[in-house]
Amino acid sequence: MSWDEEDDKTTYMVVINHEEQYSIWPEDRELPLGWNDVGKHGNKQECLDYIEEVWTDMRPLSLRKKMEEDERRRQQEGGQAS
Repeated sequence: MSWDEEDDKTTYMVVINHEEQYSIWPEDRELPLGWNDVGKHGNKQECLDYIEEVWTDMRPLSLRKKMEEDERRRQQEGGQAS
């Protein structure tokens, strides 16, 4: 841990975007467009630990949906060939 991190007294919030990707943001700063507060606030490590716990699939939402759609299509095509 660097000196800057040891001395960091910033309170952060965990934020999420429309692709269900997580990040942290200083609590006292206005959120950038496209990001929403998920309700978890704390020091940097607490917020990063929370993200590690809840963000179990790193793929963006649009990619997960596309892959699910492709899988359904493959299953339907496979069922028609039988």
